[in-house]
Amino acid sequence: MSDEISGLRQQIDAIDDSLLGLLNQRAEIARQVGEAKKQGVVYRPEREAQVHRRLHEINSGPLTNDTVSHLFTEIISSCRAQEELLTIACLGPTGTFSEEAVLKQFGSQISLVYCPTIDEVFRSVASDAAAYGVVPLENSTEGAISRTLDLLFESSLSLSGEVGLPVKHNLLSMEKSQDIEKIYAHSQSLSQCQKWLGDNFPSAQLIPVASNATAAKMVVEEQRSAAIASRIAGERYGLLVVHSSIEDKSDNTTRFGVISKSLVGSSGADKTSIVLAAQHKPGAILNLLEPLAKNGISMTRLESRPSGVGLWEYMFFIDLEGHQDDEVMAAALAEVRVKSGFFKILGSYPKTV
Repeated sequence: MSDEISGLRQQIDAIDDSLLGLLNQRAEIARQVGEAKKQGVVYRPEREAQVHRRLHEINSGPLTNDTVSHLFTEIISSCRAQEELLTIACLGPTGTFSEEAVLKQFGSQISLVYCPTIDEVFRSVASDAAAYGVVPLENSTEGAISRTLDLLFESSLSLSGEVGLPVKHNLLSMEKSQDIEKIYAHSQSLSQCQKWLGDNFPSAQLIPVASNATAAKMVVEEQRSAAIASRIAGERYGLLVVHSSIEDKSDNTTRFGVISKSLVGSSGADKTSIVLAAQHKPGAILNLLEPLAKNGISMTRLESRPSGVGLWEYMFFIDLEGHQDDEVMAAALAEVRVKSGFFKILGSYPKTV
């Protein structure tokens, strides 16, 4: 048996040697691509999406597509860092789900800017303190993140990517369960765990804070308290998992958006997000959507928000399948623009791989 294991280990060593050589070869070619571009663009989300999709198509296992994507995200991140270390803004402090979304999208070879609010993430990108920002767009349980939608409407920044992140909430503390009197968390997380909290901690004081990582950080300094946060946050702040997976819905997922000053080219499988206002006349909404149906464009999301301009006036946030540069999409959007009281393209970007 030992001879067999020794032989297998020698095979692994030989494969590792080959992998190392190929990875260095890839990094060198990536560096040459960066020099050839000469315009300072080191992140091409459409190209990276194409790489992941192609690998998924040819993957024969035993590695899953998710594992392949994780490995190649890190490889691409390391190669990209040969050109420049990308600066990414997200909600802080360290240990937030936003940080997890950043790492899933960009890999670990980046420079992170932690922001106290979603507003500050937008400001960081607008002021060039960060090249990209990652902000929560919507949750499968609680719906849209209103502040993000408002800022997308107001800002000149564009959506250049999306990240889907399964959200597993944990109750973190240094206390025994029966000694917990206060529970800190982001308001969305409190809502996503509302039933569980009511069943298990009906007398506890529920206190909303800026982020779950902030909650974890506060609990370190306060007795008889707990935080709802990720396992990573618990590891970062030295807290124990008192209860795991306390979200009310097991398929709880948050969709994050990548924001930037850059426009993204077509990857072949994209989304386009728009915001518009209907004119004040009967059938206005139906009239607005008619060009989309006529051109066979699928709507994946329709969200209404008060416009903030007049009483009972609303903006409509819509996600469409396709890229704004696609001929059919461009024609449909041109018609919608003419029929709208207000119209803005928030961005086109690759669909989550």
